[in-house]
Amino acid sequence: MKPFLSRSIALAAAAALGALTLSAVQAAPAKKAAAAAPRWSSTVTASSIGAYTVGNPAAKIKLVEYFSYTCHVCGDFAKAAGVPLKTLYVDKGLVLFEYRNLVRDPIDMTAALLARCGGPKAFAGNHAAIFAGQPALLDKVTKASDAQKTSWFEGTTGQRARKIAADTGLTALMSARGYTAAQQNACLDNEVAQAELTGMTNIGRNADRVGGTPAFFLNGRRLEVTAWPAVKSQLDLALKAS
Repeated sequence: MKPFLSRSIALAAAAALGALTLSAVQAAPAKKAAAAAPRWSSTVTASSIGAYTVGNPAAKIKLVEYFSYTCHVCGDFAKAAGVPLKTLYVDKGLVLFEYRNLVRDPIDMTAALLARCGGPKAFAGNHAAIFAGQPALLDKVTKASDAQKTSWFEGTTGQRARKIAADTGLTALMSARGYTAAQQNACLDNEVAQAELTGMTNIGRNADRVGGTPAFFLNGRRLEVTAWPAVKSQLDLALKAS
């Protein structure tokens, strides 16, 4: 091979190697930036009324849901909306979602108190688990004896809740999630949480005129829909207009 040709090949190879190195260096910040993008669903805070908000506090769209753990339509929404609402809207910082309890009965109060075990960071997981187990919960409520049901209305709120949790499988559900009996009892006896849930319910019924669950408010406007596909359509329209 001629010296000139060899030198040309060597120069070309060096240039190609340099281009590859430069491309790798330029790509690194982009990959780093992508990795550093926050998943807003990990941002969970308690509002002034004790409700839990999930997502970007600066999001232009705020969706509020009033729900009950003994409401099967709420259970349907939780199962259908859980993944897409989180991944398509909350994680991307587009929507701030607020969970508000509208307590309907002692079983609902018991589930609501247990969902708050572990504080804000644990709430979404507990919430999803309770709704996932809702069919079994409601089945046990239906099959409970008259003596069991009578005991659910005897004693303090915490004492009643412990009986309900044991009889309906909520104790077993939370135990499977790693909560000890002592931790669960502390949640059920938490008078601050009890007051917050009662106050939140009163706000829903009296201030927001919520007569049933689920009920949704989009940037303060009541939505006359309850199923996830219809709520999603409203979110998309609001985002398009924002």
